Amino acid sequence: MSFTPTQAAILRAVADTFIPAVPGHEQEQNAAYWLGQGSEGLNLDQLAGMLAGQPTGVQQEFRQLLGLLASPALGLTWLGQLRPFAELTPPQREQLLQRWAGSPVPQLRKAFHSLRKLTMMLYYGGSVVVPDNPVWAALGYPGPQPDDQPVDTDKPIRPLQPTADVQYDCDVLVIGSGAGGGVVAGELAAAGHAVLVLEKGPYCHGCDFTQREVDMLSKLYDGQAALTTQDGSIALLAGSCLGGGTTVNWAGAFRTPDYILQEWAREHHVPHFALPEFGRSLDAVSQAVSVNTSYERHNGQNQALWDGSRQLGQEVKRIPRNEKHLTSSEEHFRSLGFSPLGDRHGIKQGTLNTYLQQAFDHGACILPDTYVTRVTTAQGQATGAEAVHTTSSGQAIRVTVRARRVVVAGGAIQSPALLLRSGLRHPHLGRHLHLHPTVVVSGAYAQRMDPWFGPMMSVVNDTYTMLDGSNYGAKLETPPAHPGLMAMVLPWHSGAQHKQLMLQAAHLGNFIVLTRDRDGGRVRTDQQGQPRIDYTLSSYDRGHMLRGVRAAAEIHAAAGAHTVYLPHGTLPTLRVQDGAVQNPAVLDGLAKLKWQPNRFGLYSAHQMSSCRMGGQKATHPVAPTGETYEVRNLFVADASAFPTCSGVNPMLTIMALAHFTAQHLKAGL
Repeated sequence: MSFTPTQAAILRAVADTFIPAVPGHEQEQNAAYWLGQGSEGLNLDQLAGMLAGQPTGVQQEFRQLLGLLASPALGLTWLGQLRPFAELTPPQREQLLQRWAGSPVPQLRKAFHSLRKLTMMLYYGGSVVVPDNPVWAALGYPGPQPDDQPVDTDKPIRPLQPTADVQYDCDVLVIGSGAGGGVVAGELAAAGHAVLVLEKGPYCHGCDFTQREVDMLSKLYDGQAALTTQDGSIALLAGSCLGGGTTVNWAGAFRTPDYILQEWAREHHVPHFALPEFGRSLDAVSQAVSVNTSYERHNGQNQALWDGSRQLGQEVKRIPRNEKHLTSSEEHFRSLGFSPLGDRHGIKQGTLNTYLQQAFDHGACILPDTYVTRVTTAQGQATGAEAVHTTSSGQAIRVTVRARRVVVAGGAIQSPALLLRSGLRHPHLGRHLHLHPTVVVSGAYAQRMDPWFGPMMSVVNDTYTMLDGSNYGAKLETPPAHPGLMAMVLPWHSGAQHKQLMLQAAHLGNFIVLTRDRDGGRVRTDQQGQPRIDYTLSSYDRGHMLRGVRAAAEIHAAAGAHTVYLPHGTLPTLRVQDGAVQNPAVLDGLAKLKWQPNRFGLYSAHQMSSCRMGGQKATHPVAPTGETYEVRNLFVADASAFPTCSGVNPMLTIMALAHFTAQHLKAGL
């Protein structure tokens, strides 16, 4: 996607409205920060690349939005002057965006947040190094560490490098290389089977992980980290690189809670989840990826979650993490905070460093940068796949695969889309999508929190995970905290207000409220076969989320925060003194606020259950063995096969499910 000169001018004007030059601070140390404008960080080539990674319908919608901004009819959307955006005065432009943010028209709220998120990410998450970046310097953000020595060796996996249209033959084709596909590939290759792994994203190692926020989010995440639900209200983070989510996740390695496994076994007729065999799969993958709790210390926001919870008499636990060769050095501690942008030290033991390496060492072939268009079938059984590989020079090469078994493990967004493109028509395929919808509650502290250093998540509070006598509720954890993501999350009322808020970045501690959602959404495909994601947070799940929000705020207060920012577009703010909230009516009024889509920031790093596994063929697309009911020799081995959402960060559950499915595949082969 490219922009015309008129469109480029509009985008620069929008960026300068969200992030304007604010006069009156010329004598301050951060004068350059206050005078900076959004257009200075608006890399239009990067923006075009991000949009090019979206489905055609999203691109068309964005062009229509630019057309509206260029039209005098724009005035009808905010009851202002009938002029294009570029002809409005700066105060009028700001007023227009404010009107859109609170508009009763859902499409205008969606347009506001689309422009806001793109602008904030590109400006605050940009790639200019600190000495030349007054924004990062003002925030106290160090950026990528110049003395942080990455792994500087040849890539240990040597991928296939086709130069012309090609056909491959194998015993097992694995589509996807994350927590599911990587484990299946490693297990079956080690058992002596001919395995081919196709991965949509790139292969990165060591020096390739630059730690630059915009660059790495664009390179390592699905949709260049701009993937959202159809209404734009939920931002979706999903790994799309060799190693998938295990390369970019936060290293939390939770075992599936027993009550969830029993629920799956009982309500979805998958008895193996409650049997010792599945426990042995959990044990096997935990050992393979070096799960432990032996890290030295927490970062500021995790320590606050620990201290505040304990102050309130609530239990907290250290989170098991899949890391190896971690030392107590300051270099390692600081680098852990950048691992969601790729681990340049090889400390995190995702499938990239474990099961995929095992697969390659046992003869598996691996082909990244390859998009699978469809699984091929004949006489009711899978026979392989058709795909397109993109070379480093941008050449598109057709790839045809013939395989005895096909394992789909592209994640809960891409897996159902691929199966639908391939002609499967199970009535529940793509339904029951769960997202663990997540909001951020931030607390400002007198001391520096430096939330970008240390383990991104090392403490969990499970007090609210089983509410109202149910298996549903919310976990309290901490998220990655780099300027681009922080700027997207913190509500915007005006350019000056948001700049002032961002100046507190080094002093902010951030908790997430991760909701186990009972009521799901759906993945469909558009005319081009790309996924369309429909999801609306139900009132039931919103109630649990708000219980978690209140709890997170109270923990911040108990931990010593002097101000707490609640996750609604109106930015409800708590004032705290000596651990006591001074305006508790704000908390009491949370449920009375409007919580429609795009009135608050909602995020998902866990997508699950869209090809759910179960013993009832009529309501579950996938059998307990992992094989689809519709097509023989076609298996699903990722989070999309969960009967419902896992209630915990799902990596270890996915790996165990893939390990269990791999044992069945071994027996069949």
